[in-house]
Amino acid sequence: MTTQGIERFLDEEGRLKQWPAKHGPREEVFAYLAQKFELGRDYSEHEVNDILSTWHTFGDLFILRRGLIESEWLLRMRDGSRYWRNPEKKETAE
Repeated sequence: MTTQGIERFLDEEGRLKQWPAKHGPREEVFAYLAQKFELGRDYSEHEVNDILSTWHTFGDLFILRRGLIESEWLLRMRDGSRYWRNPEKKETAE
């Protein structure tokens, strides 16, 4: 996936440094972050938080995790015990 639409929100290491104000770039950010999760693998909430911590610098795990779930890039068990990348959701920009 390219980062063409969101490069201004990323630092030199590809970490999200700023939260986009507009919906379109936010969706691109979620698609970008979803690529950090392997298809077919289950994650605990702690593992999701660790991955998101690695890929952003502004310290708001909640907004990122919630956004990935609401945009359906990540799916989870109702009780939050298991998370996984949605295999039906595909990147639009390759």
